[in-house]
Amino acid sequence: MSFVALGRFQWVNFKGAPTSQWLSIHSPISNQRLGIGAHFINDRIGERKRTSAYADISSSITLNKNLDKLSAGVSVGFDAMGYDFSSSQVIDQTDPYYGKVLSVTKPNLGAGIYYSGKKQYLGVSVPRLFQNKTQVNEIVESITTKHFFIAGGYVFDLNSVLKLKPSTLIKFTPNAPITLDVNASLLMYEKLWTGIMYRYNEALGVNIVYTVKNFQVGYVFDFPINGLRTYQYGSHEILLQYDLQPKHSSYHSPRYF
Repeated sequence: MSFVALGRFQWVNFKGAPTSQWLSIHSPISNQRLGIGAHFINDRIGERKRTSAYADISSSITLNKNLDKLSAGVSVGFDAMGYDFSSSQVIDQTDPYYGKVLSVTKPNLGAGIYYSGKKQYLGVSVPRLFQNKTQVNEIVESITTKHFFIAGGYVFDLNSVLKLKPSTLIKFTPNAPITLDVNASLLMYEKLWTGIMYRYNEALGVNIVYTVKNFQVGYVFDFPINGLRTYQYGSHEILLQYDLQPKHSSYHSPRYF
């Protein structure tokens, strides 16, 4: 059973900058062929905010004697979204959102498929399948849109104490540029991850994760390389993870994905 808490604080010193908090709990059951869990998200940017709660279930099959697995999962839950522009400073008072307050809760589904081996992984997911909309005056506003994610990585043994893991994350949203993250991390003595990150045309970053038995703590710092760099001091991300394992569990920590 894994407990994961994550907080991301973007664009420090930039008024109205995005902040996100994530909390999840999940565990394998039924001889590790099924997984169940739940996750909770809190997002805020400017005067807009979203709170989400989802239940998750997955199933996996073993593909070969190397114990490579193919898994598929779905999540079902709701997003409580809204904004409050009643105290915002507005230049154009004919703006249809001037002074508006919105609070709406919508259900949604997510789905994904995931392949993992001893040293490699590849996954595709769509966290929100429904494109929910609402109406403000005569304007129909899309409050949820589809985001597509592709993630993959591989671990190379450099020597008896060092491992190298290159990985990538591709993010696509309709009517927006494709975003590509590339990461290279070193694992030392199965305890300490250190790495560098590049987000295409957006940011450079560094990360570190330390493992103590079944507990992991991590920190990420990234700094923009585009026009935003003159307005803020970078973004910070903090990770806490605890794996509650039976004495004879076949899982081990750290996992490479």
